[in-house]
Amino acid sequence: MRLFPTWALSFSLLTAYHPVSATVSDSFRDCSHFFYMETPPAGVGGHSLRRICQVYADKARYATLYDSSRRLPLYSAYIFQKSDGKRRMDTPWMFEPQLLSGDESAQMRALPLTDDSPPLIEGSQAVLEDYTDAVGYRRGPLNPDLHQAEPDDKSSTYTLTNVVPLITDFLDTSWNPYLDTVRQRLNNFCQGKSFMVAGVTVSGATIQRDNRDRLAIPKHLWLAYCCPWFDRNSPYEVRFMFPSYGGYALNGQTGHSVVEVPLKSLEDFLRSQTDIFRDMTIFYKGCVSENPFKRTETWPEETDLTKINFN
Repeated sequence: MRLFPTWALSFSLLTAYHPVSATVSDSFRDCSHFFYMETPPAGVGGHSLRRICQVYADKARYATLYDSSRRLPLYSAYIFQKSDGKRRMDTPWMFEPQLLSGDESAQMRALPLTDDSPPLIEGSQAVLEDYTDAVGYRRGPLNPDLHQAEPDDKSSTYTLTNVVPLITDFLDTSWNPYLDTVRQRLNNFCQGKSFMVAGVTVSGATIQRDNRDRLAIPKHLWLAYCCPWFDRNSPYEVRFMFPSYGGYALNGQTGHSVVEVPLKSLEDFLRSQTDIFRDMTIFYKGCVSENPFKRTETWPEETDLTKINFN
């Protein structure tokens, strides 16, 4: 009698269960509404790039540009509406079958609960085992659940095509507090939806498993938002951060805080860091305010988050 490995049985059983689906193609046509003016970031180059419309419970939730050669999402784009900042603790990690083959189902599935993932999955994307011995690193989502309002939107962020390896101390002391600062700011002063894009720059360093390069380690993490409708009576300390603003930080050990900058400064920074973003434009026409007034003040180029109170 022929025996099958445990992962093969688990993988076959999973194919009958479709809690999440995703669409992988050469365009974001089916999820263009997650981008401002339905226009994805321009000027992004590279090979092995896959465009994923992340779908959960039969509804598109966000879009991801995934570099399958590095097993790394370059950015995720999503819509922010008022969020409570709570996290989901009961959602299993997912993988994307369509990255295995164009013949695979569009349904994203929970990863097998075994010690080893099926080889076909490992060959196309990150798996949980890649993080097992990655001492000092943790899975950091580009589209974070604390920026989502509905339970299903939060759950949809738990896919390995939406996370990158971040240094644990940086994630806990710099990036997560920054994400919450942005959440409070948009909750308080954005009157409507915000278009968000969060991404990485590539360092060249990798996480290895079994003497093989498995995961590219981001050098920087960055985020930009576009809020066309905002409170024009907002305090001086935050008014210059609308309709668009951004931030970036080095994915390093302690002491690397997030630097907040105007959108154009963020784009210039990204172009200087890597050829992938050599002609980067994040939002169509730089995100145009739809408020009926013109901004005439001159605002600072960089902002120290510690001096602003958003409560």
